Amino acid sequence: MKNSTQLSDFILGAYFDGGTFRYLYFTIVMSLYVFIFGSNLLLIVVICVNRSLHEPMYMFLCSLFVNELYGSTGLFPSLLVQILSDVHTVSAPLCFLQVFSVYSYGSIEFLNLAVMSYDRYLAICCPLQYNKLMTSNKVTKLIVAVWSPPLLVNFLTLPLIVPLKRCGNIINKVYCDNHSIVKLACSDTTLNNIYGLTVSALSVFGPLIVILYTYMRILKVCFSGSKQTRQKAVSTCTPHLASLLNFSFGACFEILQSRFNMNSSPNMLRIFLSLYFLTCPPLFNPLMYGLNLSKIRVTCKNLITHIIC
Repeated sequence: MKNSTQLSDFILGAYFDGGTFRYLYFTIVMSLYVFIFGSNLLLIVVICVNRSLHEPMYMFLCSLFVNELYGSTGLFPSLLVQILSDVHTVSAPLCFLQVFSVYSYGSIEFLNLAVMSYDRYLAICCPLQYNKLMTSNKVTKLIVAVWSPPLLVNFLTLPLIVPLKRCGNIINKVYCDNHSIVKLACSDTTLNNIYGLTVSALSVFGPLIVILYTYMRILKVCFSGSKQTRQKAVSTCTPHLASLLNFSFGACFEILQSRFNMNSSPNMLRIFLSLYFLTCPPLFNPLMYGLNLSKIRVTCKNLITHIIC
């Protein structure tokens, strides 16, 4: 009976009894999810319906906002159900599905930010050749390249973790993650560890190398260019850098949480660190880009005014 239970479900051990406050927590988390979903969806609609925003930069932004919806939807519905539950269990299929969505979200986010930095590099360093270099066909190929490898690579993770024989079923987090499931295994996990480290390294360091290279070239042009060039670089690169730093800090928090023993840390701190990269980027990215990019800001204002009127 014990082995059957271990194979059929997992227990999320980071939850605590909220008592009568569970409804307050549920309301706060639900409000957060509604805001994230609504703001990202609004910007996707704005970019899609406005022809003046059918430019490479905004197409990559649209891809970013779609990924924010994808990542937050992989977390929040489960989170809301668990907050109201007395027994914090999740079935194995749903747990593996959440592993796939969370990890593919992170990989897509890094790749999308790398492609956006490459687009800014061409716009600032090669302005006269930009339209020739960044065609609509190339934009489509880059977006496909952003989404396809993470989905494929993380799909291949499932055959490695699903057959593992587990000695326990308690995951000390508020959602399922690959590393925690692998730590529960009684069988040999060498292949899982090698594959996981390789995929993590490629998912993080590959995009970061592209981002660092493009920004080195952008800085070089800014220092030797005109004041107008510097202003253009600042206006378009500031929200991208803020988004990159925000997500990178969250990813670092998650890696520290997964790879090192933090049981001595307060429970609320561990929950916050594990949720940061899944909640803060989807929350702040629409605000950063919506407020900093004038085309999006004006279009959003006109659309909301039109709906209200």
